[in-house]
Amino acid sequence: MDKLDKAFKIALEARENAYAPYSEFKVGAALAVKNSDKIFPGCNVENASYGGTICAERTAIVSVIAALGKVEFEFCVVVTGSEPASPPCALCLQVFSEFCPPDFPIYLASPKGIEKKMLLKELLPVPFNEIPE
Repeated sequence: MDKLDKAFKIALEARENAYAPYSEFKVGAALAVKNSDKIFPGCNVENASYGGTICAERTAIVSVIAALGKVEFEFCVVVTGSEPASPPCALCLQVFSEFCPPDFPIYLASPKGIEKKMLLKELLPVPFNEIPE
């Protein structure tokens, strides 16, 4: 099993752990660390206050930083239940832009498999930290 297939499986399993009683929109993510075999899972965890909710992608990023400190990420796989598969929200994309280059690959998937590869710069063409003059 290659790293991308393994990450998809990890994201799919993480999606099952999502806590989404309000939106009923479960998301799983898997974030691969560059030059390593480590892949970190993430799932969305909702809260009645909504502002306390954290998305799967940010859960994975926070887990990596907590475990390893600032490292380079190789790619992320995001699994949603929608057809077609949904991209990360703008807040998650902005957080990715803090740690990842514009050509960072994000794989969009449904439970059936990976549907599309997109780059961070395609999903978030103008991050907050790169406001044009």
